Amino acid sequence: MRVSGSPRTTGSPGAPDSAPGGTGTTAKARRRRAGLRGEGTWGWLFVSPMVLVLGLFMVLPILMALWVSLLHWDGQSNPFSGQADFVGLDNYRTLLTQDGLDRTLFATSLRNNAYYVLLTVPLQTVLALALALIVNQKMLRGRGALRTTFFFPSVTSSIAVSTVFLFLFQGSGAVNSMLSWIGVKGPNWFADPRGVLSLILSGLGIVDPERPAGVLADHSLMGLSWFEWLAGPSVAMCTIILLAVWTTSGSFMLIFLAALQNIPRELEESAAMEGVNRRQMLRYVTLPALRPVLFLVLTLGLISTWQVFDQVYVMGQGAPGNTTLTPAFLSYSAGFDNADFGQGSAIAFILLALILILTAFQRWALRERDVHTRRNR
Repeated sequence: MRVSGSPRTTGSPGAPDSAPGGTGTTAKARRRRAGLRGEGTWGWLFVSPMVLVLGLFMVLPILMALWVSLLHWDGQSNPFSGQADFVGLDNYRTLLTQDGLDRTLFATSLRNNAYYVLLTVPLQTVLALALALIVNQKMLRGRGALRTTFFFPSVTSSIAVSTVFLFLFQGSGAVNSMLSWIGVKGPNWFADPRGVLSLILSGLGIVDPERPAGVLADHSLMGLSWFEWLAGPSVAMCTIILLAVWTTSGSFMLIFLAALQNIPRELEESAAMEGVNRRQMLRYVTLPALRPVLFLVLTLGLISTWQVFDQVYVMGQGAPGNTTLTPAFLSYSAGFDNADFGQGSAIAFILLALILILTAFQRWALRERDVHTRRNR
């Protein structure tokens, strides 16, 4: 007979296997950790082929190019055998701090590409969203044909499209012919180096593009005067911008279309019951739901526009007057035309750093912001 209130022994009926925090709980935690480690091992085993491919064909070449950017190498010898001259950061200093033709050309390419990005990314994003909203209408007839038509330029070879644009925008091409029908004399598009903003200011009588004066002419940055920085994209660069917007908006249209079709119908129906119009529906329902996709489209557009090369290579190679020169083409030209692969690699890594910085800033600008409401006391 057990005395009332006596302590229960470990082996007594109904007693727990162990006290809280005892050996039983510890053993379960150990088994759980062992299972997680096993899952992690199997995960790395499955992804190891892709990790090996990425390391062999991406990470290793990037590290090799980083080493080449520290050399003065003409591409004729082995850069890892000690035959190439090690110059450290001289290639970067030549491009960023030392006065000379190299820095001037690099600054010119940055200016041209900056205007290309500032115009192309918003235009292609707005056009892609507008096209997606149009072809997402259920009452629209021929939606499939319209989607195919809008997407077709995106799958066409950029070299072929660039060649067609060369014929369309030449002095006696179809574009100038159509402009002549309304009494407008079109420019010689690919031979006009004048900046669009400078032409506008000149037309308003504010600035003389031939002889700029004042602050715009007295101050400079990286070898270019402020007037050259603010002159805007050239007429030739505007044609490349039109080409880029036309060929990329179709791809982004499909991304927006997929996102629009994933918006819950309950949100739109609730908003419609509240009596909102189409503009309010777009502003307060559709665009907030598309925020992650909008960030994706803007990021892809930002990266691709800073890396533009093929259109520039086909349509101008920097001409006229280096107004279509871009960092990507300048990197190619430095290596394969001037046999200075060290400087070409340095340009590529400066461009990489610029893209990473701008992408981080864009991510910060488009981040979700918490709205704190204060209660009225």
